[in-house]
Amino acid sequence: MKLHFGTKDGGPESTVTMYGFEWKRGFSVLLLRFDGPSRFAYHEHAFHCVSWLLRGQLVERFRFVRGMRVYNPSPLPFVTRRSDFHMVDSVGTSWVLTLRGPWAETWREYIPGYGERTLTHGREEVR
Repeated sequence: MKLHFGTKDGGPESTVTMYGFEWKRGFSVLLLRFDGPSRFAYHEHAFHCVSWLLRGQLVERFRFVRGMRVYNPSPLPFVTRRSDFHMVDSVGTSWVLTLRGPWAETWREYIPGYGERTLTHGREEVR
């Protein structure tokens, strides 16, 4: 179990900062601050999550699907499944409350020009 007070979510190059409680075997409750465009990497998650955009605007793009989703603050949550291969940008600064489920052992990331890789806990690459 970990408490986060300004930890980067998604690696050191990430533009997302997290605050809250993370228990990878159980669940996590986090407040996320998105600051502008994300790093240029499509990714899956190791968890399913339910999130509420509290402030700002998010733009979600998918690797295998044309188009995008735009999220504005709403009392209704949006769901991100483990299999959603996406990239999320913030228009300015956005704040998101997210509830995450248990973590799977691996997830994938794709960086155009570098290819796809499988990651595990600690963002270590699985060979």
